[in-house]
Amino acid sequence: MARVKQYAVAASAQWTDEEEGRRRLPSGEVHAWEPGLNQTVCGLSLSRSQLVRFPHVAWPDTFPESGGAADRVRRQCPRCASVAGRRDQDARPRWRRVHPRP
Repeated sequence: MARVKQYAVAASAQWTDEEEGRRRLPSGEVHAWEPGLNQTVCGLSLSRSQLVRFPHVAWPDTFPESGGAADRVRRQCPRCASVAGRRDQDARPRWRRVHPRP
């Protein structure tokens, strides 16, 4: 059985939520990041791209429908979204072949 990877977030900027007790949250452009690696899922180097790491924020929390940490997220990296999934448990592709060749 395949292990489901849990992705954290790396972002181009940060902000502090005063209402939730001074919690750092991502803003700007967000990327999926595997903790323990020095690059995002799409291959950007964290230090060269000057991305801020957020190990306490999960990737699904950056979606606008989740609420949570998505308040000031402007853009999600499309390459990271295709690998990490746009939904919480996105294991299947969105398309389905209707009439395959015989």
